[in-house]
Amino acid sequence: MTLTPAPAPTREWRDVDLARFREEIIPAGQPAILKGLVADWPAVAAGRASDEAMADYLRGLDAGKPVAILHGEPEIGGRFFYTDDMSGLNFQRRNGPLGEALDRLLALKEHTAPSALAVQSTPTAAALPGFAQANPQPLLDASVGPRIWIGNAITTATHFDMNYNIACAVAGRRRFTLFPPDQLKTLYLGPLEFTPAGPPVSMVDIAAPDLERYPRFAEAWATAQVAELEPGDAIYIPYFWFHNVESLDPFTVLVNYWWSETPAVLSRPLEVLLHALASLRDLPPREREIWRGMFEHFVFQAHGDPVAHLPPERRGSLGEMTPEHLARIRAILLRALSQP
Repeated sequence: MTLTPAPAPTREWRDVDLARFREEIIPAGQPAILKGLVADWPAVAAGRASDEAMADYLRGLDAGKPVAILHGEPEIGGRFFYTDDMSGLNFQRRNGPLGEALDRLLALKEHTAPSALAVQSTPTAAALPGFAQANPQPLLDASVGPRIWIGNAITTATHFDMNYNIACAVAGRRRFTLFPPDQLKTLYLGPLEFTPAGPPVSMVDIAAPDLERYPRFAEAWATAQVAELEPGDAIYIPYFWFHNVESLDPFTVLVNYWWSETPAVLSRPLEVLLHALASLRDLPPREREIWRGMFEHFVFQAHGDPVAHLPPERRGSLGEMTPEHLARIRAILLRALSQP
């Protein structure tokens, strides 16, 4: 079933520099197409010349280290996902030479019904040393390393990232369909632990949504945005915005940058959620409501600073999270998790 109307176009920004990115785009809290952001990259020039030139450019930087290669049969239509019964995944993952993957992608261009092939989320520092220096990201610190995604016409199912993201189209076109974080309730996420590639994914195929099975998805569709990138364009995706990614050409290359605006501490929020599921979800309703109140009061501070009445030096882990407090919490958690 095709839903209407079509998603709203994501806003385009041109001539974006660091000041504009930090002062206007990030505070807006919305996805943004950064038109022509990396149009002057040598890698983009190679991609515009031809697919073969793009492959040769990458071969020239290849360190010879194995990369993760994903392969799916033609029957999956390029969509890396679960098998029909969800007992496994509909593709295989193995390590192999980057050059082998490039050769195979070029050969698959001649097929009318090609298999799906991709090299995904590979850090260039290890696989393609020199890429970041030759193709600098103008909006981020050099400490934020790029990752490269290479493939044919494939689809990455709707998912979120627990980071901010800039994704740059180097070769071929990409379509991003985006949903705001508050659509969690309408996107029907799959398992948290068993996933195609990291974060949990929506079970809805946005190209053919089954509204009998997933009726609330119609609400999500009403909030959707769509962004189509040409080589040299980039997209900024704010923290936790859901995105479905389609590669629209037989040979595509994308480079992305994930970063956090807050320092890493003990664990990621998703791991905290897993712990909460094990600890809180199955409590009796009255007890569960008590703990909902505890989280709202102490973690989300729904009623203001919960320890404003205490001297700062007596607030412990409820106050400023110092290295000493983190070490104490870590010790408590390790001790608790080690219990049978």
